[in-house]
Order: sequence, then C-alpha cells, then structure tokens
Amino acid sequence: MATLEKRSGKYRVIFYFGRERFARSLKTNNQREALASLARLDDNLRRVELGLLTPPDDVDLVSFLLSDGRVQGKPSMAPIRTLGALFKNYFASIPVAALEQTTRDGMEIHVNHLKRILGSHCSIPELEGADLQRYIEQRSRGKGIHGRKLSAATIKKELVTLRTVWNWSFHMGVVKRPYPNRGLLFPKMTEKPPFQTFAEVSRRVDKGGLTPAEEADLWDCVFLTLPDITELLEYVRVKAVQPFIYPMFVFAAHTGARRSEMIRSLLTDLDFQSQSAIIHERKRKKGKLSTRRVPLSPLLIDVLKGWLSHHPGGLYTFSQQLEVERSKKTRTEFGLLTRDESHDHFKRTLANSKWSRLRGWHVLRHSFCSNCAARGVDQRLINAWVGHQSEEMVDRYRHLIPNQQQEAIRSVFA
Repeated sequence: MATLEKRSGKYRVIFYFGRERFARSLKTNNQREALASLARLDDNLRRVELGLLTPPDDVDLVSFLLSDGRVQGKPSMAPIRTLGALFKNYFASIPVAALEQTTRDGMEIHVNHLKRILGSHCSIPELEGADLQRYIEQRSRGKGIHGRKLSAATIKKELVTLRTVWNWSFHMGVVKRPYPNRGLLFPKMTEKPPFQTFAEVSRRVDKGGLTPAEEADLWDCVFLTLPDITELLEYVRVKAVQPFIYPMFVFAAHTGARRSEMIRSLLTDLDFQSQSAIIHERKRKKGKLSTRRVPLSPLLIDVLKGWLSHHPGGLYTFSQQLEVERSKKTRTEFGLLTRDESHDHFKRTLANSKWSRLRGWHVLRHSFCSNCAARGVDQRLINAWVGHQSEEMVDRYRHLIPNQQQEAIRSVFA
C-alpha cells in the first residue's frame, strides 16, 4: 500500500513493488490532489497484482501507475527511466560484432543479477550510490563456487557491466545523469597465489586437508615446466582421438595462444618460410580487430606440416572431419570449432591420466609465459608473443622454477 509524505512543502508518494522501494514527488502542495493521486496509484497497484494491468519493462513504473497505464514504453534513444529499459536499449542498439560472444554472454549474466536485486523497474533518475552499495552488500553474502562466498572481483565485474551500459547510454543522450559510483566500498580481495609447478601442486593436494575451494585455487595456478610439457605432449600424441588435437596442444604450448585465438587461426596465417604465424586478437585494442606475430618452434613447424598433409579441408588451421565417429553432431561444411568442442576435446584427451586435473587450455598459456620468464626472455618479447597482459598477471608468473631457486640460494651461501 502506498503512503504520502510531505517534503519541502510538496507531497510525494512512497510504495513498494516486489522488493523495490519507489518514491516520487507529486509536485503539488494540495492535500486533496495528493490523496487523489494516492488512491489512483493504490488502485492500479491492485490491478497489476491481479494481472489486469501489466507495466512494460521500458516504462517508468510510477508514471505508468499514476496515469492508469496510459504511459507506454518509449521508442529507442528516447530518455530512459528504468534499469530494465537501460539494458534492453543497450543490447538492441550496439552492433553484433561490437562485442565478443563470450563478453556478451558474461554481461547478460551480470545483467540478470542486477535486475534481480535492483529490479527491472528501478528508476534511473533516482538510483544513487547507496543503492549500489546495498547491491554490493547483498551480493557479497551470495554463494560463489566451491563453497566460497562470492568474490569481490565478481561483484566488481557486475558493476563494471552496469557502468559500461550506463556510460554508453549517457553519451548517447538516453540517460541524463552520470553513473553514481563514487565512494563505493567492496569486500577485500584475496590475492591469487603465484603460479606453481605441477609437482608442487600435486604434493600439496595429495597431503589432504584442503577445502574444495583451496584445491581449486591451487589447480588454477598450476604451470607446466619444460619436462612436463614434453611429457604431456607425448601423452597427447599417443592418446588423441582426433588428428587435429595433438597439433593444437603443441600450438598452445609453444606459442601461448589463447583457445579462442587457436579456434580462429587460418591456414593462411601460417608462414613456414619466416617460421612465424599471425594470431588474430579481439580484445587487445579497444574497438579494433588486431593481430600479433609469433615465432614457430622447430617442433611446432614439423607437427603443423605433418598435420597439414592430412588436413580435412576448409580455411581454419584446426578443423574436424565432417563425419566424426560416434558423434551426434552432423557437419555439412568445415567451420570453426566451438568453445565447448575444444574444451571437451581437451578434457577427454587427458581423462584418466595424471593430467586430468588440469583445468583447460589456459594452463598452456601460463606455462609458456612462466617458462619464457624463467629462461630470462625479455619481458617485452613475452608480451609481444602472448598479447596484452595486466601487470598483476605478469607478477604471478615472473618467478624462478624451484630447482633454479635452490641453485640461486646455494650460490649465495655456498
């Protein structure tokens, strides 16, 4: 039920819809007019509850209720009043190719949480920093993965999505005020551990006493030494079911390429004469599709040449046969591997082996960076080979492998 409040000589109406609190000035100091508006709003709230009146997502709820439902959704690029309309307008207006599909998928997950807690009908003109702080507090009590509380990093990403959408809408003129994020406080974050060798992580996990979350954190920070890489690649060469899998593992281990970059790799990107390959990037330069050049190791060149002599066809470097034995998926043309397909091949190939606890393709990227850094390769070269990396990530793999640490300390205290 709605109530009236008088502030600065004017009446305002206050009510709750779902779990959201709404307040709006009626712009009158006449009590009779205010009571009439209150009665109209109460009646329309009942009609909404009975299903006789349905507010659109892109309408200002208070205006809709005070006008008996006559205020409808506004056309695209008109001033936006609600959170639901803000997100709807953003995703409908930006070009499809402006965002990577993985980025779009992640943003939509964030949007669902924002609408669930703040509400689709949350008023943009009245959304303040206190509302965002309340969002942070509520989300910080939520459950994360492996039995943990939701991390502050995840909450920050969700509010970055809101900020991105809000700022774009502000510059487009459909939101009339800046994003109100000044002074927000987040729970403290736990720094990720430095990368550790496969042997180190295995010993710590095998000792027991770790929670699922602690164990997962350890496997997330594993990297493979050069002997590990050699052993892993030999295992994959023998066990791989599909012929493209072994070349893809070698490519990842010897270039530090991301899974998505390998999936996009074209046959024309390989240049055996110059012993290099072009990597197609999507995120390093904002608003641009960029590339970088990586050197090819002798082993990788030999493996790729062997693979290309049996390549099934199509434009892409790593491609499946059109007909795959025991596969339920039918292909009519050679196209991109999907993220799920490439991850499934990774896990299936390493299943029932000592390597089965590796989380995914990214471990080979971390391993490439760590081994290059341990061998004293100039950081500028590493960055050029693997693309943009944050300083935090560089710090995590810029370390010595354990046997090098022992040699270093013995050289000091010989």
